[in-house]
Amino acid sequence: MTGNKKFILALAASTFLFGAFEAGAIETKARNAILMDYTTGQYLFTKDHKRMVPPASMSKLMTVYMIFDKLKDGSLSLDDTFTVSENAWRKGGAASGGSTMFLKIGQKVRVEDLIKGILIQSGNDACIVAAENIAGSEEDFAAQMNIKAKRMGLNNSSFVNATGLPDPEQRMSMEDLALLAKAIIDDFPEFYHLFSEKYFTYNGIRQGNRNPLLYSMPYADGMKTGHTEEAGFSLTATAKRGDRRLIEVMAGMKSNKERSEEAEKLMNWGFREFDNYHVLEKGQVAATVPVWFGTEPEVDLLVNEDLIRTIARSDVLNTKLTAVYDKPVAAPVEAGQQLGVVRVEVPNMETIEVPLVAAKSVSELGFFGRIRENLKYLLFGAES
Repeated sequence: MTGNKKFILALAASTFLFGAFEAGAIETKARNAILMDYTTGQYLFTKDHKRMVPPASMSKLMTVYMIFDKLKDGSLSLDDTFTVSENAWRKGGAASGGSTMFLKIGQKVRVEDLIKGILIQSGNDACIVAAENIAGSEEDFAAQMNIKAKRMGLNNSSFVNATGLPDPEQRMSMEDLALLAKAIIDDFPEFYHLFSEKYFTYNGIRQGNRNPLLYSMPYADGMKTGHTEEAGFSLTATAKRGDRRLIEVMAGMKSNKERSEEAEKLMNWGFREFDNYHVLEKGQVAATVPVWFGTEPEVDLLVNEDLIRTIARSDVLNTKLTAVYDKPVAAPVEAGQQLGVVRVEVPNMETIEVPLVAAKSVSELGFFGRIRENLKYLLFGAES
């Protein structure tokens, strides 16, 4: 069963605690790895995920982000054409021995074809052509990549080229690559289908997408492989099953086979062991509290925001929800005034507190009303 599951809550000033289990553990041969839920942004698995390592061609994701950004702001169109320089041909063309789109010197290439050449064929020549035509040089384009990355909060990334070819200053963390993948999906949904295309033919040469999950997992739909001797075999991948999407990034594997096996294993584990649960719903009545000296005797406390969490299936019944608030509250009360919190405790996660707010305004009683309430208190005591 997929999709957001709703907890059936009957919150009051009470605590819910159910049976305890432990999620199935997993290990990976990858040197660095992260598995993230797209909807909640929660990390389901990490292994040295903040270390800056050679990203190889996975850094092309930043290159295409820059291109997509130009398309979105209207300064570039898919039908614009770029000219292939001798530099792009020598560094990234057929003679270079690396991944290439097989562009020719002086050739005019549509931007859309360059994007496909980058994403499907991993063409180094396509990256350099785009960089030179957008920024004047690959070096200046890399400088722009660094500025954009910092603005996006990718603080463990450093670029000196658009290709990911080996350089001691070309570095990214698995965490940054996962955040970048999420940003691409969020910011450019109209282009995301390109990541799942398996084949692209240009200059009469047909090449296949190197992402192994596109062929082995029917719900995989992106993103980018990488490989150099220093980086090992690497992969940034996304998959969507039902309405759940996972993003994984792995680096440092020893072979294409190992990359494929480890990536599929971790992705399947994430879908199998975890699900997204609608823990709290905005507007849900969590409690009703008496109002001291109020024109209304009580006021409902509402959950102030939706809360969806990715929780290990084995820990769902071990989730603890506690409504915390003062009782009674003193008038006057303003609608939307925070009067408490719901404390959400899930095993192996930081505790979250979601505000509880007043459902409506309650005015303070006048002078004689306060006297009447005081007399009632003296005669009958406080209500429970």
